[in-house]
Amino acid sequence: MFIGVSDIFKIGIGPSSSHTMGPMIAANRFLSECRKRAEQTGQKIAHIKVHLHGSLAFTGKGHASDRAIFLGLQGFLPESLDLLRIASLEDALFNEKRITIDEDCNFAFDPETDLIFDYDQALPGHANGMQFFAYYEADKPQSLLLHEIYYSIGGGFVRRDDEMNEQANKSAPKHPYAFTSASMMLELGQQSGLSVAEMQFENECAYRSAEDVSAAITNIKDVMNNCISRGLQEEGILPGGLNVKRRAKQIHAQLMNEINRNDQQPHIANDWLSVYAMAVNEENAAGGRIVTSPTNGAAGIIPAVMRYYREHCHGAHDEGMDTLLLTATAIGAIIKTNASISGAEVGCQGEVGSASAMAAAGLCAALGGTNEQIENAAEIALEHHLGMTCDPAGGLVQVPCIERNGLGAIKAVSAASLALRGDGTHFIPLDNCIETMRQTGLDMHERYKETSQGGLAVNLPEC
Repeated sequence: MFIGVSDIFKIGIGPSSSHTMGPMIAANRFLSECRKRAEQTGQKIAHIKVHLHGSLAFTGKGHASDRAIFLGLQGFLPESLDLLRIASLEDALFNEKRITIDEDCNFAFDPETDLIFDYDQALPGHANGMQFFAYYEADKPQSLLLHEIYYSIGGGFVRRDDEMNEQANKSAPKHPYAFTSASMMLELGQQSGLSVAEMQFENECAYRSAEDVSAAITNIKDVMNNCISRGLQEEGILPGGLNVKRRAKQIHAQLMNEINRNDQQPHIANDWLSVYAMAVNEENAAGGRIVTSPTNGAAGIIPAVMRYYREHCHGAHDEGMDTLLLTATAIGAIIKTNASISGAEVGCQGEVGSASAMAAAGLCAALGGTNEQIENAAEIALEHHLGMTCDPAGGLVQVPCIERNGLGAIKAVSAASLALRGDGTHFIPLDNCIETMRQTGLDMHERYKETSQGGLAVNLPEC
């Protein structure tokens, strides 16, 4: 299955692509399927129940999975939801315990009893599993209209249970540069004389016009940049109960005051990278508008590196930013195809590690790196995130996630710089590093894969 720039970089809301955006998309999709079934059978939807399993059950409340389900069943999607309406929509549902789409779609749904967090039963397809039940008579299990299982597999990607193996069952892709591994990418680049970004762009154009591809990239850049700008202006306490204070605005003000001073430390570039990334992830933690890059938990790394390229790198230009995003897409697609970008599946190495590899490859490309140097940059960044656990405190995408994005951005820039100092030859190929990440994820204990049952999530200060 082809994975394009709009797949890897989805515009949505925080705090989680797999635990917020995924459930909302699944609930919206189930609603559509229910309406089709109701039209076919002549039986109207009277009642809907939802069960969350695995990681979604354990950390769903901290990631607003419950709210996402409510909104999805009301017909909303992450990319188009008006964030200012969320509170009033949720209040109305708790008061009325019904969802009314139109006169033909009006059904009972009590958010306190019809959404069940099942901590005991994990579904076989993925750690983020959901079951949806629709009935044509309220409170009568025998009146089942439709039952579906969906999995949120990371980065806002959602699969029904019968679609989990669809990639293996699909025929060969029709795009012109059909690479599914880094070695294939390099080989096709050598044969064609094209860069990674150029091959990715040609692949995108096999599915839509060049104008549409360019418009999508421009929109992604704008949302990323606007997210950083909002995060640098906001202050206060992030929601969720940990009382984590926003810091990006204060740090940014300090950095602005230090511009043109002669006593700046040479590592101040790291502070700029960190503050850009933290601004995004503070917005994400607050439920703001973000871009999965490739997930919400790692959403700050690529925007931070892109802003760093634009504001701090000599010779930066718009085409370089496009190159960065297209190259990052290619690397992200390879990682997703051969391993995972889901923290619930392989830990945070699949989220922050993947994002750092994508950003490193993208920056290397934007700065004129060869395909071989690009592959090297991605490998360096990913290699030094191997084994990273996903153990957020309280199940919230705040501690250590916000700072972790800053460090992921710093690693990405360092990896790109190291790769540009060489000729692209190196010891461990990117494909081998990706396979190592997959194997490490399989070996990693479930406590460290977005369940809040181990690691930093349980070693909190007692107060």
